[in-house]
Amino acid sequence: MPHILIVEDETIIRSALRRLLERNQYQVSEAGSVQEAQERFSIPSFDLIVSDLRLPGAPGTELIKLGQGKPVLIMTSYASLRSAVDSMKMGAVDYIAKPFDHDEMLQAVSRILRDRQTLQSMQAERAATSKVATGDKAGPDNSNGEIGIIGSCPPMQDMYSKIRKVAPTDSNVLIQGESGTGKELVARALHNLSRRAKAPMISVNCAAIPESLIESELFGHEKGAFTGASAGRAGLVEAADGGTLFLDEIGELPLEAQARLLRVLQEGEIRRVGSVQSQKVDVRLIAATHRDLKSLAKVGQFREDLYYRLHVIALKLPALRERGADVNEIATAFLARQSAKAGRTDLRFAPDAELAIRQYSWPGNVRELENAVERAVILCESPEISAELLGIDIELSDLDVNEFIGLAPQTAGSSSSTAGEPTEDLSLEDYFQHFVLEHQDHMTETELARKLGVSRKCLWERRQRLGIPRRKTGVASET
Repeated sequence: MPHILIVEDETIIRSALRRLLERNQYQVSEAGSVQEAQERFSIPSFDLIVSDLRLPGAPGTELIKLGQGKPVLIMTSYASLRSAVDSMKMGAVDYIAKPFDHDEMLQAVSRILRDRQTLQSMQAERAATSKVATGDKAGPDNSNGEIGIIGSCPPMQDMYSKIRKVAPTDSNVLIQGESGTGKELVARALHNLSRRAKAPMISVNCAAIPESLIESELFGHEKGAFTGASAGRAGLVEAADGGTLFLDEIGELPLEAQARLLRVLQEGEIRRVGSVQSQKVDVRLIAATHRDLKSLAKVGQFREDLYYRLHVIALKLPALRERGADVNEIATAFLARQSAKAGRTDLRFAPDAELAIRQYSWPGNVRELENAVERAVILCESPEISAELLGIDIELSDLDVNEFIGLAPQTAGSSSSTAGEPTEDLSLEDYFQHFVLEHQDHMTETELARKLGVSRKCLWERRQRLGIPRRKTGVASET
C-alpha cells in the first residue's frame, strides 16, 4: 500500500484530503508544516509527498530537497499559479490548483505513483540486463503501445481495457465523443487488434460526402444507373470486404442510405445502385458520432432499428479537458512530431505554456491542440514556445481568480459547519464560510483574501452571498 505524506497547514483541507486518500486504499500521514514533517517523519521513506506551496515557516518546495528524489505534488491556489512554474523548475513532479475535485486529485496521485513504479521497474530491468546476458522477459506488458493512443488517465485506461476486450470480436461498435477527441484512433486500434488486421480498414466521413452521392459512394453503382455513370463501380463497403468499415459522423447519413446499411448489417449483403442482384460481403462496422443518436431516433432523424444494430458495443471517449495531465503528454508528443517535420531539435514548451495547456478547456479537443502546436512550431523563432505563441485564449493572470482554495468534494454538505472536525462531504461554500468565521477575528480582509487566493472584491461578494457579516472589532481597520 503506497504511503503518502500530506503537508498542509489548514486542518480542514488536510483532514478532507486524508480521508479521501484513505478511502482509496492509501496509507496517509500528515503534518502542518515542513518543520513538523521533519521532526515527526523520515521524509524520504514516503512514496509520495503532497504539500501546499504556502506554509508557515519554510515553503512546500523545501520538501523537494528533503524528499531525496521522492515525488512531490504541490498544491497551489489559482491566485498563485505562477508560483507553480517555479515549483516545477525546482523539481516538483507536478502541481494541482485549488479548488480541485476528488477525481482530479486521485488521478494525479495515481499517475505519479504509476510513473514512479514504471521508472523503478525500468531501472530494475536495466540492472538485471547488465548482470545477465540472456533470460526470459519478466512480467507482462501493461503499456498501451499496441493501441497507439497517448494518455494514462483512468478514463483512458478503462477505454484501453474495453478496446482489448472488444477488438477480437466481430461485434458492431459505436464510438461516441465530442469532435476532435480521436474517435478514428479508437477505430484504428479496434481494427489493428482484430483478426481482420491484415485486411483493409476503409474510413468514410459521412458528413463530407454530398447526399446525392452517398449511396453510390458506399454501395457502388452499375453503368447507366444515373446521369454520368459511364461505367460500373464498386463502393466503399465492397472495398472493405473481409476487413473493417469505419463510418465517421454516422448521424449525418441520409435515411435512404441508412436503410441500405441496415441490410448490410442484417443480411451481410449489398446491392449496387441500379442493380437487381445482391452480393455477399463480410464487413465489420465501426461507427462514430458526436451526436445523440437515440434522441435523433426518437424524432425520426435516425432509424431506430439501425441505432440498436450499431449500439451492440458503445465506447465513450472523454473530452480532452476531462483527461487531466494527459493534455501535457499529448502536447509533448505533438511537439516532437512537428519539430521533426520542421527539422527543429531545440524546441520546448516554456513554463507558462505548460500551465496554459493544462488550464485551457480545449473545446476543439485533441485536434485543436495539434493545430495549436503545429502553428507554434512554424512561428517559433526561439527555443521556447510561449503560451502566447500557442494562441490559447487564456491569460494566466486571469485564471478563474474568482475561485478560492479548498477541496471540492463530490457532493455538497451542510453550510452550517463553522467549527470542529469538517464533515466528509464539506462543500467549497462550507469551507469558505468555516475559514472566514474562524480567522476573521485575527486576520485583516487583505490577509483573508490572500490566504483564500481571491481578490478583496471577491471576498466581499462571497460574504454578501453567504450572509457572513464583516466583524466591526477585533481587527485593525485597513485603509
